[in-house]
Amino acid sequence: MVIEGPQLSVGTQVVLRVERRDKAGGTAQRGATGRVTGVTPDGQYVVTLVDGREATAKRDQLSLRTAYQSEAVAVDQPDGDRLVLEHTIYAAVVGSRAFGLDTDASDTDTRGVYVAPTEAFWSLGKPPMHVDGPAEEWFSWEVERFCELALKANPNLLEVLHSPLVVKQTPLGEELVDLRRDFLSQLAYQTYSGYVLSQFKKIEADYRRDGAPKWKHVMHLIRLLLAVRTLLTEGELIVDVGPNRDRLLAVKRGELPWDEVERWRLDLHHDLENALQKTVLPAVPNVAKVDAWLRSVRRRSISV
Repeated sequence: MVIEGPQLSVGTQVVLRVERRDKAGGTAQRGATGRVTGVTPDGQYVVTLVDGREATAKRDQLSLRTAYQSEAVAVDQPDGDRLVLEHTIYAAVVGSRAFGLDTDASDTDTRGVYVAPTEAFWSLGKPPMHVDGPAEEWFSWEVERFCELALKANPNLLEVLHSPLVVKQTPLGEELVDLRRDFLSQLAYQTYSGYVLSQFKKIEADYRRDGAPKWKHVMHLIRLLLAVRTLLTEGELIVDVGPNRDRLLAVKRGELPWDEVERWRLDLHHDLENALQKTVLPAVPNVAKVDAWLRSVRRRSISV
């Protein structure tokens, strides 16, 4: 296995991954430790070993000292693309197409959930908790990571479960969707409104510096506030923007004055404060129910 890595600067502590001849004609053994003290004309590193000898080595023949032991005992992870292809239980289109904000130029963004076989967790090489791919614009989470983030009211995860554009749904995926109300809680107020507030501070700085914000980003921030207002007032997460489509697209095109967009945002924050006082959502999600389901998934995924 070739170990790639960043270029090394003089003084970096390294370990030889292979035997190398030293400048005195002897042998520097694999595992010998030293410091980078220069670079040869052909791009090899000069390494001064702890006993004062010098050897040269290519980048893939060296490891950072701090990483060498971890590399030596590393076990390959299960293939992420294969996990997605063979073990996805649920996938749905998100983004503009799910929100009802798509145009002819919109991408089709798909997000999914896969269940790694239980035996994969018994190895030192654990399965990845997320996979980017294998298809373009497709991103997936392992079911445990998905549940963890969704319970914290991460908007990206909650919207996957509420997308009207389902791509794949197995019996386990149907069970996950049946739990979607158990993920909902008043934590959404902090995650949605807090994220929007922090992002608008950055956008305002861009506006003052450049004279215009990134209007597409502004549109999606307003959309988040609209979604969480409905969630707090009705107890339902509705992904499609419905009657707000035209006004949101006008924001995206930069057709609304900044002051008007800012007033809209502040009004929505005010609405959220009022909605939180009378919301039907529980203070916290139903963690015990989700955890019990995850345990059952692990049991049923043995020898799959």
